[in-house]
Amino acid sequence: MIEFEINGKSVTTDSDPETPLLWVIRDELKLKGTKYSCGIAMCGACTVHLDGTATRSCVVPVSVAAGRSVTTIEGLDSDAGQALQNAWVAEQVPQCGYCQSGQIMQAAYLLSANANPSDDDIDKAMNGNVCRCMAYTRIRKAIKAAANAKEV
Repeated sequence: MIEFEINGKSVTTDSDPETPLLWVIRDELKLKGTKYSCGIAMCGACTVHLDGTATRSCVVPVSVAAGRSVTTIEGLDSDAGQALQNAWVAEQVPQCGYCQSGQIMQAAYLLSANANPSDDDIDKAMNGNVCRCMAYTRIRKAIKAAANAKEV
């Protein structure tokens, strides 16, 4: 049995220790906000926070989460997370929406490390998160709006 915390709640799984964390989150725990896309950690759709660090859950074995804390988009209730979600709506970021939970999780990690990122900081931090709808300009604008909202 592997025990870890997800979104503030203790959970256990008897999944094979090498099972990607993503599949335990989606299939076993029924948290569908974290998406599968590439399966090789190249697109960012599966981004979650593992002990506060943005992590690609499609390549992380569930055994790595043992005794640790995982946050998914469903549990993102930090000030930065709330500011980002509000900014995403205000800036009308999503088109298809598929990558957005991963984008927001990556952006929340950025804002936890850098409360007032420059455009260059945002571009570097978000570089590995792919948006097939090409909403990058709106994503950057929403991150800046969230950073400004947090300063108030």
